[in-house]
Amino acid sequence: MNKIKLAFLGVGDVAQRDYLPELHRLYDKIELVAVCGKSEARVKRVAEQYGARKWYTDYSQMLHEANIDAIANLTPIQLHFEITRAALQAGKHVYSEKPLASNVADARILAREAEQRQLKLVCAPCVMLFPQVLYARQLLHENAIGEIFTARGYGHGGVPPWSGYTSDPSQFFARGGGPALDMAVYPLHALTGLLGAVKRVSAMTARTQGSFIVADGPAQGKRVPIEVDDNWHLLLDFGNGRLASVQANNCVQDSRAPQLELFGLNGTIALNLLDGRAPVEVLRAGEAWETISLPRTGRESGPDHLLGIEQLVDCIQINSPPTLSAAHAIHVLDIIEKAAQSAEQGCTFELESTP
Repeated sequence: MNKIKLAFLGVGDVAQRDYLPELHRLYDKIELVAVCGKSEARVKRVAEQYGARKWYTDYSQMLHEANIDAIANLTPIQLHFEITRAALQAGKHVYSEKPLASNVADARILAREAEQRQLKLVCAPCVMLFPQVLYARQLLHENAIGEIFTARGYGHGGVPPWSGYTSDPSQFFARGGGPALDMAVYPLHALTGLLGAVKRVSAMTARTQGSFIVADGPAQGKRVPIEVDDNWHLLLDFGNGRLASVQANNCVQDSRAPQLELFGLNGTIALNLLDGRAPVEVLRAGEAWETISLPRTGRESGPDHLLGIEQLVDCIQINSPPTLSAAHAIHVLDIIEKAAQSAEQGCTFELESTP
């Protein structure tokens, strides 16, 4: 089977921390043809370090010059729509970091573009491929904890400034960003992947800080304005008496609570959505808590985002639809969009989209 010719668009912190160091696991399936970033010095260094044949600072030039089949779009949230649309229009398959776009309307445009051109569009986050979530799905299928009527999710962004962040963090706090689009997507994808579509949503949001000064890294000393609410509390109605809550923020130092808990009439499942090595905790009625360690995916620790790129490659090679679908990403964006409207207007909104 021919190797997929892959390009990375965006070589900042997330690319160098979570993706590129793990890419060797796919060398039997892919060839890293090109990398593209806005800093010439950094993109040249990354190309040399990871063996990319070419490097670019202009993504349009890369899309039309480089001999590539697919791109991994790891650019800032606010650029996802523009760049993914350009890649699809250039005939390239796309893996998009989360979220697919900053709003539902743009995300639907991308989904239609991919469908019309018969291209694969794989959408992060890849939590539905994590061992913990797959095991939770198996337990639910077996009715191991009884019927679920309540659940809780948490998306932890950390209080800025972020020590050790190797790029400019401004994108996360600018309009079109924020903790809902950056971190709530993890529990929202997991909850909707396990429990199905959300029917109604309400929310409250707040802004706890006005700005911060970057402490280290390439943007050291820069004052970053916080232009979006950084404290989100969502209430989700899945229908038939099933409710869930999700928090996402940039105003908490840390938490010992799991990122996801599913509460059944006969037990509880607690799991981590950010560390692939973390065990699943299961409580069954009348028994003690059980700690279940699962086979690792390949990464020693932390979130194994490479699973999303691997799915893109596999879907291209065998021409199959992705689990990490645009429809699921759009449903999660719909939840966040309606939550923002709910917080602004003080009312509950119904959803028609489905994962």
